[in-house]
Amino acid sequence: MPTLSELTEREVLALAITSEEEDSRIYQTFADKCRENFPSSTRIFEDMAEEERAHRDSLYHLYKEKFGEHLPPIRREDVSGFLKRRPVWLTKRLTLDKMRQEVAVMEMQTVMFYEKAAAQSADVSVRELFVKLAEVEKHHEARALELETEHLGGDKRTEEQLVQHRIFVLQYVQPGLTGLIDGSVSTLAPLFAAAFATQSNHETFLVGLAASLGAGISMGISEAMADDGKISGRGSPWLRGVVCGLMTTLGGLGHTIPYLIPDSWSNAFLMATGIASFVVAVELFVIAWIRTRYMETPFLRSVIQVIVGGALVLATGAVIGSA
Repeated sequence: MPTLSELTEREVLALAITSEEEDSRIYQTFADKCRENFPSSTRIFEDMAEEERAHRDSLYHLYKEKFGEHLPPIRREDVSGFLKRRPVWLTKRLTLDKMRQEVAVMEMQTVMFYEKAAAQSADVSVRELFVKLAEVEKHHEARALELETEHLGGDKRTEEQLVQHRIFVLQYVQPGLTGLIDGSVSTLAPLFAAAFATQSNHETFLVGLAASLGAGISMGISEAMADDGKISGRGSPWLRGVVCGLMTTLGGLGHTIPYLIPDSWSNAFLMATGIASFVVAVELFVIAWIRTRYMETPFLRSVIQVIVGGALVLATGAVIGSA
């Protein structure tokens, strides 16, 4: 995918238009969810949605003056460095506190986008509009803080703490979870294929060790190359790569270590395989809990998803190894 600096001015304007439109829909969804219990919050979200629509109109008016009516089909998902917004079905599940967190991060990323877009714009009118919008978006963060002041009780966090929490999720939890899922699941097939094919703990351990280290290196490099963090706010790409790589390796080593049991022990293979299977179950449970805790995925659904996925990969390795 191209980075923002590789886009033409026409594409950057089109990207800003589609982004403002998407954000306005998210704010309107928040307003609809708050309507019954939080009327003042509803008004704040509706005002923010209306303001985003006004931004969209201003951008489109400038776009038509310079490039005509046709917008190129470009979205945030098409540009490296942008984070996808939560899907609408998931935003409907958020509490007021989670909605406020989402607003803070959305506005932070939008400000970073406009500031970077303004810096690379050669057209004075386009640059001025981007600078103006960046300033307006900064005020939205303060408006999000009003929600906590009014509704979330005496133990109030500052806006900076809120943003730092979400940045922690973006920089550490997400890449760590991605690595843990890959390490815990993708290494199951080669490990158990080797186990059933060789019936040797030593050889199985070597295969699991190689798979875990190889997956860790691969996932670490992939995460580091996926996003430079300048717009998404996800921080140093190499730091995220290290987190992702380490968690991938740990996820694979968890069910590999039991095969250190010496082959000379009685029933060593069955013992190691039984312990490894238990470790896999624990890993899948931990993954489901993290997804529920930080990604707002319903726990039961998350458990079913990871168990089904893990079971399929494990069965694949066992069947191939027994062939």
